[in-house]
Amino acid sequence: MTISLLSLHSYPVKSCAGISHTRARISQSGLLFDRQWVIVDGNGVFMTQRQYPKMALIQPAVQDGDLTLSAPGMPDIMVPWLTDTAEPAQVLVRIWAADTLGFDEGSAVAAWLSDFLALPCRLLRVHPEAERLASPERVQDWRLKHYDLAPDFPVRHRFGFADGFPFLIANQGSLDDLNQRLRAKGQPPVPMNRFRPNIVLQGLEPYEEDYLACIKVGQLTLAIVKRCARCPIPNIDQATALSASEPGLTLAEYRQFPEGVLFGVNAVAAGAGVGASLQAGDQAEAEFDL
Repeated sequence: MTISLLSLHSYPVKSCAGISHTRARISQSGLLFDRQWVIVDGNGVFMTQRQYPKMALIQPAVQDGDLTLSAPGMPDIMVPWLTDTAEPAQVLVRIWAADTLGFDEGSAVAAWLSDFLALPCRLLRVHPEAERLASPERVQDWRLKHYDLAPDFPVRHRFGFADGFPFLIANQGSLDDLNQRLRAKGQPPVPMNRFRPNIVLQGLEPYEEDYLACIKVGQLTLAIVKRCARCPIPNIDQATALSASEPGLTLAEYRQFPEGVLFGVNAVAAGAGVGASLQAGDQAEAEFDL
């Protein structure tokens, strides 16, 4: 079945605002620079919009590896790419149940973030020696089930500070269905940025992504290894950082499963297309589980 890539999005700083791309380079770790930075509190615990919705108002931009942050009422601040040949000091950081490594981006950006978020915090970047892997068990299960689709698909997939997998894929048809349900209840529709996907697909029926085995774009294979259980972040308006009960309340009425309230799927990537670029509008071949 032929579908297309409607849009591409990255989130350089975990749980901060996203960047939309017409074209983006793909690595095994996700879209280029996706979730390569994380904000931690004074105890070294990673921070997200779940507890700190104001993070939605921090807008990152990345140019040649330099990170620039903007936020309402704040001067822009630039965090330069590390050019020192010395290996940066390692900082241990846990993302949910997984330990990984970062390095501290310094006191200037820490003060900037602490001022805006009104609590002590610091910015970490993925350390070059970090070895955080997407669930090898889930990837191995996919390989055993779909050997015919990608016989050389690797088990190891390094990635940065995303919750659990390097790619989150959403279906525009599913959002259209959700918004129709919201309108029927007198609620306003929500944009796709509430769900913070990396890749948005077009051409699938609502929730047909639940049954995908993989997506192939040229020589790139995106293996669908897990359906995505949602936290309360979709209830946060990404433009205002204000939280409400929707769309989570409506979604829970018809998308509640043993794994949680589901919207979108998680994926890992392999193939000769890793290292190349995807472009909005690219055609893709969808392979379904039998």
